[in-house]
Amino acid sequence: MSQDTKVKTTESNPRAPSKARKSLPVLDPSGDYYYWWLNTMVFPVMYNLIILVCRACFPDLQHGYLVAWLVLDYTSDLLYLLDIVARFHTGFLEQGILVVDKGRISSRYVRTWSFLLDLASLMPTDVVYLWLGPHTPTLRLNRFLRVPRLFEAFDRTETRTAYPNAFRIAKLMLYIFVVIHWNSCLYFALSRYLGFGRDVWVYPDPAQPGFERLRRQYLYSFYFSTLILTTVGDTPPPAREEEYLFMVGDFLLAVMGFATIMGSMSSVIYNMNTAGAAFYPDHALVKKYMKLQHVNRKLERRVIDWYQHLQINKKMTNEVAILQHLPERLRAEVAVSVHLSTLSRVQIFQNCEASLLEELVLKLQPQTYSPGEYVCRKGDVGREMYIIREGQLAVVADDGITQYAVLGAGLYFGEISIINIKGNMSGNRRTANIKSLGYSDLFCLSKEDLKEVLSEYPQAQTVMEEKGREILLKMNKLDVNAEAAEIALQEATESRLRGLDQQLDDLQTKFARLLAELESSALKIAYRVERLEWQTREWPMPEDVAEADDEGEPGEGTSKVGEGRASQKGCPDLE
Repeated sequence: MSQDTKVKTTESNPRAPSKARKSLPVLDPSGDYYYWWLNTMVFPVMYNLIILVCRACFPDLQHGYLVAWLVLDYTSDLLYLLDIVARFHTGFLEQGILVVDKGRISSRYVRTWSFLLDLASLMPTDVVYLWLGPHTPTLRLNRFLRVPRLFEAFDRTETRTAYPNAFRIAKLMLYIFVVIHWNSCLYFALSRYLGFGRDVWVYPDPAQPGFERLRRQYLYSFYFSTLILTTVGDTPPPAREEEYLFMVGDFLLAVMGFATIMGSMSSVIYNMNTAGAAFYPDHALVKKYMKLQHVNRKLERRVIDWYQHLQINKKMTNEVAILQHLPERLRAEVAVSVHLSTLSRVQIFQNCEASLLEELVLKLQPQTYSPGEYVCRKGDVGREMYIIREGQLAVVADDGITQYAVLGAGLYFGEISIINIKGNMSGNRRTANIKSLGYSDLFCLSKEDLKEVLSEYPQAQTVMEEKGREILLKMNKLDVNAEAAEIALQEATESRLRGLDQQLDDLQTKFARLLAELESSALKIAYRVERLEWQTREWPMPEDVAEADDEGEPGEGTSKVGEGRASQKGCPDLE
């Protein structure tokens, strides 16, 4: 087909693009739609897991509600089929990126064991109904192969719920119920096989009044299985080999179940204690310390009340430790969403860069003060500033009773003391007594943390110092002359430092030249020594001269020595 033909075909069928747009989207395995679909699949899986075995073991239940069971069976089959379609449209991560190519998704899915189990769980075993009749629900046991979806749904819910420990306990209780339910169904089926009422261990004869009802049959079997699996005792002794085997299997299952329950409950309790220790400080060590050190009862009572206030009102003082495992950017976003509105109310931080405020938010340390406790006293060295998150604080006189002002939520104090402003008449000393009237929640920002952050933002530091000067001018606590003197002294110091830097550069240049000359001289000397060594090798040794004299050839030896001396005198390098 030519290109023109393709274009005409597309134009003549305008619905084709709309059909492409209406194709099923790709599900994100960590998204909400996939999560809710997993929760939907819990119902058909639990239906087959609980009802199917009950129908197989209690014939009256199967015969009495046949139409309802057929409707529910094929509804669950339809959901199983839709689940396979959903699996063909569920993306996966590759190098951290969600793959949305449906061809790759399908190719990956069909190569997994999950695809084989999903297909096996939908095999049309119901066709055998045509020969055995519709009252054989055991033909649908292959539907149990979809149980992994149930476990996946539980895992996703446990990570998403706000109460994971409560969900773990509920999940454990569900597992216990399913085990007892299956065991009760098998007990009734075994009793029917051995014969109702044949001995005291099996289910009583349905001919007895009350034992023919379906509800009584199930409740009796469930009660009997509960007694066995909980090892409570008070069960009739078995009389046949089949009964002995059933009891032994149940006892082994009970031991495994007991170990599982104890392990799960211990894990839940440990997680709850760990979470509590992470959120709130451990008061047991402090109480033991105060008891060993014989702290007076009044002070000990105040400490206990402070811990009790944290526990009752869910106050946290170690947010940094709680969020330490998050990535830095994600931790900053969480802290910004919680505390940025409080920090932005501080006048000295208004109109600052957003990135600066984000870093400052990570430095905020929550603190809680008890009633009557001093936050700071007049004359103390100011090393931090405070932002009131909740509660009331009073500016009091030295007697601790007279109140000059009351500070409420959203106010702040001590911000000037953490910024080195030239000409500050109060220096870094506190100028007032601040006392908590009740339980007060404050945010503390230390001077060191602010300095560390401002080292990366010099412009912001200049802006904050200017705002601090304006505040001090309004309070008449800025000595302009002293500020000018400090500025002049700083400029003079900087000028001297620049001069010293220049002198140091000059000395380094001269030293480098001297090193270069020294290296050049050393090379020249080494070259001359090497020339001398080569020339001295041509001189005769004293023994050779003596032998020449003994042989009567003094002239030749003398001439050679003379030539050597002449060559030595003629060498320009040795002059």
